Amino acid sequence: MFKKRECHTLSFILVLLLAGVLSAGQWSQFRGAGGQGICDEKNLPVTWSETENVVWKTGLPGYGSSSPITLEGKIYVTCYSGYGMENKSGKMEDLTLHLVCVDGKTGRILRDTKIKPTLPESKSVRDHGYAAGTPATDGENIYVFFGKSGVLKLDKEGKEIWRIGVGTKTHGWGSGTSPILYEDLVIINASIESGELIGINRADGKEVWRSGGMDSSWNTPHLVETADGKKELAVSVKGWILGFNPKTGKELWRCKGIDDYICPSIVSKNGVLYATGGRSAKVIAVRSGGRGDVTETHKVWEVDVGSLVSSPVVYEGHLYWVSDRTQTAYCLNLSDGAIKYSERVGVRPYASAMLAEGRIYVVSRNGGTLVLAARPQFEQVALNKLEDKSTFDASTIVCDCKLILRSNENLYCIGKN
Repeated sequence: MFKKRECHTLSFILVLLLAGVLSAGQWSQFRGAGGQGICDEKNLPVTWSETENVVWKTGLPGYGSSSPITLEGKIYVTCYSGYGMENKSGKMEDLTLHLVCVDGKTGRILRDTKIKPTLPESKSVRDHGYAAGTPATDGENIYVFFGKSGVLKLDKEGKEIWRIGVGTKTHGWGSGTSPILYEDLVIINASIESGELIGINRADGKEVWRSGGMDSSWNTPHLVETADGKKELAVSVKGWILGFNPKTGKELWRCKGIDDYICPSIVSKNGVLYATGGRSAKVIAVRSGGRGDVTETHKVWEVDVGSLVSSPVVYEGHLYWVSDRTQTAYCLNLSDGAIKYSERVGVRPYASAMLAEGRIYVVSRNGGTLVLAARPQFEQVALNKLEDKSTFDASTIVCDCKLILRSNENLYCIGKN
């Protein structure tokens, strides 16, 4: 018989092993592990077209701006149908939400779980539709956020386990944030629905904590590790960058931010957060770990370039992104914010950048997928276009050394032939 201490040790090792399997082989949330948009898989395609390197193409049952996730070789993605689709009639009572499960090898739809929305919804959602939040998985279950229709936990077979509302308000731009998981919590930025940041118990779907101040914030919360090894939860809102205790929802610090609505999500490196956004286009670097108003003590730098929607990526001392407003690719020094390059590329992304194998992949809305060299000298490696005329708002993900792209109408698997 094992001693109690030995059992605890074995349990701890098992948790680490499972976490390693999930992080190494799965794309488990918006922008992948840590929400950073970084992939460590190799041998990914660089160029493709309708006739080159397309492994499979699958028509989706509805539209959506959410990115897919992967679990055990399957791809999960949310959609909406029946109402609010371009050039298609329909009544609001016909609106249907979907969680679709697709076989990663063949592209065959394995399940289409239909979810009844909470009505009335916003009569018109410009650009983004009613399925903009990317799912998250803990390796056992799927967590989805459909704005006013709430947060749902489903098992891998699509069976609903629980559902909780996080607010009743709607907006003409829809709801755009995605759930993240921390310890036993699902954390939601319900800025549109209630103006609050909410922690929900993953096991039973009951609310654990709630914090206010989520003003004009369409970005997904970001977990950062501080210099002393602790975790903080950061969100960018109108006027402020905020830091919270993810266990309790207590606000720890705030730094003067961007005085506009904020869509891009925060990224971080070595405890420093990089927040961008606003129509005025700014990037602000702030050190985590402070307390109270840290504007004078922890803000590292601020520059007047940025992105309105697309989130950046960090790589080898630099910050990279493509601005949807100016259709310009940027590279900044992490240390001081110095601009290494700003080059017009002529494509407009809503999707966030993804880094893999020293390359940056940026999916544009209608102009194809841009591939850039991830180095401080501008180099356009490729611009890959498909014949699909519908909008591409989802960020690319990786499944089994292949890229997964999502448009309003189709799901694509791109791999080296």
